[in-house]
Amino acid sequence: MQFQYPGLLWGFLLLLVPIIVHLFQLQRFRKTPFTNVKFLKKVVSESRRSRTLKKWLLLLTRLALLSAIVIAFAKPFYAEKRALKPKDTVIYLDDSFSMQAKKEGNTLMREAVQSLIGAIPKELRFTLFTNSTVYRNVTISDIQNRLLEETFSSKQLNFTEVYARANNFFSDQEVSDKEFIVISDLQNRFAPMNVDSLSDIRLHLVQMVPDDVKNISIDSTYIVNNANESAELVTLLSANNATENVPISLFNGDTLIAKTAAAFTDDHKAKVVFTLPTDNAIQGKLEVSDSGLSYDNRLYFNVDETPKIKVLSIGASTSKFLDRIFTKDEFTLTSVPLSGLNYGAISSQNLLILNELSTIPTALLTNLSSFVEEGGHFLLIPADNIDRPSYNALLVNYFSTAILEKISSDKLVTNIAFTHPLYKNVFEKKVVNFSHPTVGSSYEMKTTAPRLLSFQDNSPFLVGDGGKYVFSGAINEENSNFIGSPLIVPTLYNIGMFSLRSPAIYHLMEQNVSVDIQAKLVKDNIVKLQKTTRELIPQQRAQANKVSLYFDETLPEDGIYAITDNIKTLGQLSFNHSRKESTLNYLDLRGVRADSKNTEVATLFENMEKDNRITELWKWFVIFAMVFLLLEVLIQKFIKS
Repeated sequence: MQFQYPGLLWGFLLLLVPIIVHLFQLQRFRKTPFTNVKFLKKVVSESRRSRTLKKWLLLLTRLALLSAIVIAFAKPFYAEKRALKPKDTVIYLDDSFSMQAKKEGNTLMREAVQSLIGAIPKELRFTLFTNSTVYRNVTISDIQNRLLEETFSSKQLNFTEVYARANNFFSDQEVSDKEFIVISDLQNRFAPMNVDSLSDIRLHLVQMVPDDVKNISIDSTYIVNNANESAELVTLLSANNATENVPISLFNGDTLIAKTAAAFTDDHKAKVVFTLPTDNAIQGKLEVSDSGLSYDNRLYFNVDETPKIKVLSIGASTSKFLDRIFTKDEFTLTSVPLSGLNYGAISSQNLLILNELSTIPTALLTNLSSFVEEGGHFLLIPADNIDRPSYNALLVNYFSTAILEKISSDKLVTNIAFTHPLYKNVFEKKVVNFSHPTVGSSYEMKTTAPRLLSFQDNSPFLVGDGGKYVFSGAINEENSNFIGSPLIVPTLYNIGMFSLRSPAIYHLMEQNVSVDIQAKLVKDNIVKLQKTTRELIPQQRAQANKVSLYFDETLPEDGIYAITDNIKTLGQLSFNHSRKESTLNYLDLRGVRADSKNTEVATLFENMEKDNRITELWKWFVIFAMVFLLLEVLIQKFIKS
């Protein structure tokens, strides 16, 4: 038992007063006349015993009365030690897409918010944070309306990130009782849930469990088998449970253009193929309907007319191998000798190929430097005999490259940088045994650029990155059989494709995305994204013949955005959320260390209220005082002295 005002216990000294009075009080003796002294001895004896009993009973009741009054004024109470500490409470409310799962007709997030509003003490001040919002030092009445309006977030935090953020929100008071409450469905992405064993933070887990974990997701879509008149749109779906056939619809804008059924296999996967016309732009949306999560029931994509990549080859007249690689359906290839070059045409190109020039004139060097500064790409293929100073005047600006002595001996191209973006998706597996191209003569090269292709002695054959690529030797048929090697196709094709990063049919919002739009902007004009009434200005870099757009993870919502320059629409971009949360796989909390584990918010706060409850006892001592007062009255009345 503890006391709110322990200093008042000095009032127990008042007990000395009745003790002194009862032990030393002086009484007057009264004379009682008797007609007969026959019973005098007996009466005197009985009176003494009666007075002694009454005196001691009164003493005890008065001592108990005073004791009860003193204790009542000292405000006694009973409580656990932590109930007396100041409280510092931090709450994490998961607002990720997996909280769209249903429980009793409500989403898990809405159920958690409503339970929190009803269960948390009204006077408790706390800090609450979600994946995207923070409410510091508030009461539930301060934020309940905003909590009810909270929307789902694409951001996903694991437990380590959540725990680290919570640590930053706690105060620095060592005496405070730190309570950290996690309200989430606790999917497997939270693992591992490691807690510092020496931490003074008490962890409480509330795992929100849906009534049904069945969910269907549209995972991805892509276009294959492009033909002159049609293309196939392949769509992949998944379910986390045995599922019957479900209908899937294809829209162009708001117009339904196709509908079919997705048949799921035993591994809960489905594949659907739609036929698309190739001569029309499509603002596509795929849609299914199920009772699980809603964010993955739709997937946006767009098919625009793809601009042709402009490639200018300067130099050798024999460039038929370039015609076979840079075909007319994807590229606009122009081949000119150095003597017939129109320098004004360089700025409008995407890729410039210096094809076995013996020297690089100053005019070309100047124009090429400006071209690269504006975001243009170039590929340098040296001739058998070159003017090294003119070459090095160009290359010294890129990876500190310098061409050294000529090496006149045959070498095999044996090493491929499989992890480089140029070859990343070219080979299904690492190729070891293939027909190695041979190069007759090459130049020794000093450079810091990544090596994409190397000879057997590990000297470089092709180096470069970021739109600047250099061969160390000529690739004409007299010097090399590289033109006849299968390796030339992915090498030059990808160099050409990377010179203009055409938008994919859709992008994921949770990734950093960069795309190029082939356009020439009016001076001081900018590119914007528009979706209904929403308008965004992305990070961008305007160049001579294109605009590079950069997107981080801050797009507000999925959908199809129009790209405009305030004059006309330049194209479309589609963004979708990652499907990481669609599996609905939940953690087993039996192996997780926590101070409490619950499935209901209300249950957690009921238990916390019990732990923090202070039981006041002073009212009982007031009652005891009244009882002892009544006993004194009864003793005075019914026990004769």
